[in-house]
Amino acid sequence: MSEISSPVDTLSDRVQLPFSFDVVKMQEEVKALMLDEFVYYDSLPLRAPAHMVDTSLPFPPPADDYADGSWTDWMDTPLLEKLPYISSVIDFFHEKTKVNLVRLLRLAPQAVVKEHTDPTLGLHIERSVIRLTIPIITNENVKFFLNNSIVSMKPGECWYLRLTDPHRINNTGLTERINMTIDMIPNEWITSAILNSK
Repeated sequence: MSEISSPVDTLSDRVQLPFSFDVVKMQEEVKALMLDEFVYYDSLPLRAPAHMVDTSLPFPPPADDYADGSWTDWMDTPLLEKLPYISSVIDFFHEKTKVNLVRLLRLAPQAVVKEHTDPTLGLHIERSVIRLTIPIITNENVKFFLNNSIVSMKPGECWYLRLTDPHRINNTGLTERINMTIDMIPNEWITSAILNSK
């Protein structure tokens, strides 16, 4: 991936967007799922590649570059059908830009995600996908570090994070953490929202 010169070059590594969602409704829907116990880390897809949702569809051909999301069609999963309010949150973005992968990411109590980078998840990267993060369930002992600095994200808030930079997560609390992440193709609308929120 090559970097391109644009106004996003001076963008902060974290931007809280001017969107907020009804966290009580989101929490109620997630809790109603009666999710299984898990160890360490769990990922629940709400939108996924079409051939993974409908196995009768052909597997897409190999792609040179997965970042732009055009290598496959994307579909809502059966799990999302059980989450009407969360589905409406996803639709809010999907009506304005192409939404690809959407997941509920669960981090167990006393678990960590080691420091890493995601090479295609930055607005400054050509043909990138960006990831928005909406915390749903958290506790005061969840610490998300981006460039060794804590990002204070509250439930219901919506954040753009430059995940091409080093980041890690510590959950030293006694309850799990659940975030929703929404991957999308950046267009003029979401780029403008991010730039105007910095």
